[in-house]
Amino acid sequence: MGSAREEVLTPARDGHYAAKQIHCRDRLIAWSHASRFKAGLALARAFKGQRLLDYGCGDGTFLAMLYASGAAPSSAVGVDLDDIQVNDCRERLGHLPGIRFARIADLGDADRGAYDLVVCTEVLEHVVELDAVIDELHGCLRAGGTLIVSVPVETGLPLVVKQAVRRVAGWRGIGDYKWTSAYTWRELAAGVFAGRRPHLVRPVYHGSTGVPFHDHKGFNWKAFADRLSARFAIERVAASPIAWLGPSLAMQVWFVACKKTV
Repeated sequence: MGSAREEVLTPARDGHYAAKQIHCRDRLIAWSHASRFKAGLALARAFKGQRLLDYGCGDGTFLAMLYASGAAPSSAVGVDLDDIQVNDCRERLGHLPGIRFARIADLGDADRGAYDLVVCTEVLEHVVELDAVIDELHGCLRAGGTLIVSVPVETGLPLVVKQAVRRVAGWRGIGDYKWTSAYTWRELAAGVFAGRRPHLVRPVYHGSTGVPFHDHKGFNWKAFADRLSARFAIERVAASPIAWLGPSLAMQVWFVACKKTV
């Protein structure tokens, strides 16, 4: 049994994201990211044997860990933006039963209403056309289907802690903080005391895929929750890596939401 689990986790460790974050030599960074995946897996286990879409699957780490946990879906599709990412997932993880990888652009009519669960972790904070993507996630779910989404907490005290960790990690050449914008003191204060409305003009970048994106700067999870609730009924809000701190003092916040049909 152990060897079968290792057969899944070994190629997962070779993913670029896993190597830089979950298996980072900085213990705080590794612990924070590993705890996020642990929280997501705990939420997704309830959907064992169902149809799953991982939107913005990255290097496929979440799907690999879900399969290794013994809570594999009946079928799983991982989608991401570019061919390089998708082909890498196919090469390392394509042997898993019932799994396939594709580009987000390839989602079509066959995917509408096709999934019991959509998982989207640490993706939507980067999206410029957020409402359009929320609509797409809504369309991929069957009636009454569930969305599990995580986004970072980039307001309040966690913002100060994160920026300090990022700067130190950047100086040490640890992790992956290429697209981390600096804050002025005024901007940092706006983030610490942010309410439910957007509090900063967020910078927009253009990467190798040509799709514009945000980094973490100025992301407001409370404002995001209000936009998410336009299409989904939020049933649960959780925090990680330390659940009892609650979202306002945590590093990430999780939403478990049911598709609204009206």
